[in-house]
Order: sequence, then C-alpha cells, then structure tokens
Amino acid sequence: MRTLCQEESIKVPKGVKITIKAKNVEVTGKHGSLKRNFKHLPIELWLANGGKEVKARMYFAKSKQLSMLRSVCSHISNLFEGVEKKFEYKLRLVYAHFPINANIVNGGKTLEIRNFLGEKIVRTVHMLPGVTVEKSANTKDELVITGTDIELAGRSAALVHQSCLVKDKDIRKFLDGIYVASHGAKDE
Repeated sequence: MRTLCQEESIKVPKGVKITIKAKNVEVTGKHGSLKRNFKHLPIELWLANGGKEVKARMYFAKSKQLSMLRSVCSHISNLFEGVEKKFEYKLRLVYAHFPINANIVNGGKTLEIRNFLGEKIVRTVHMLPGVTVEKSANTKDELVITGTDIELAGRSAALVHQSCLVKDKDIRKFLDGIYVASHGAKDE
C-alpha cells in the first residue's frame, strides 16, 4: 500500500543558520559549518515559516521508503547538534597486565598506542578531518574524541577501537583494548 503524501518537520534552533539548495543542506553555528547532501533520496526538502522550520515531504511511497523521511530529519538534527554543542566519544583503555600507553601527537590529530599486550609495535591512528583526540583531565586511562560531525567522530572512535583488537587468543579471557564507554553531544 502506497501513501499519497507524507511530511516530517523539525524546528531550527536559535543561533543556527541553515540553507537548503537542491537537497544540499548547509548548517552554520558557533562551532563552524557542516554540509550534507541528500540528492540520492526521492524527497522534497525546504525551509518553512520564515526559515524557522525544515520540512521534508515524500509522495507515493511504501512504508519502507517512508522511513527515510525520519532518517533525513535525524541527520539534519545531528547537524544542528554538532554545530551547537559538538559530539564527544569517551574511550577507556582496558588492560589486565601490560599497561597500554597512549600518546597524542600532531596537536590532537594523531594517536600513538604503545605496549598493547606487551607488543613492541607502535599503532598509529590518524583522526579524520575536523576531529581531535585528547586525554581526559580527571579520569585515568580515558581518551576523549570530539568533533562537530557525528559520523567523522564516531568513525575516528571506531578506528581507535579496531586498532587494538586481540588476535589469535580467546577474547573472552583477553579483554584488553580501547572501548567506547560513552558518547553523545558535549555538555557545555
């Protein structure tokens, strides 16, 4: 069964500028600007009541296809949250015997991980553009990854996690690694 017309809308927060041109969304706030392209989706995107609301509309869609409307709205609200507050991922260094040593070089753009399971190899993880890593000020063995783009920040956290996977051992016993402890928008 096809739905004739479905609409979703989200409010534009104060202090955030948004422009939509041919499904290209650009959001500007106090932490910079983010762009996102929705050209691959068969939807209408426009600004309603004087630029205070973003509306997305879809015609003749099945229920599976209607789900992309809410997804687009979620993506745009993530852009709003990113330029307003920034996203942060907190990672904990977990080890049983050999203490993992994490060094931040290149002004927070690169992370060097040493002594993982006592290995001599130095693991180097480069953060994606616009993402920085730092050691937590008040918690031991914690890294904080921050960025305006939720996808780049999340992917950087995943790169760090994947660089420290235990190979050829029983992972139920060898729980060493760097794990994401919490993530979300940064509290200012």
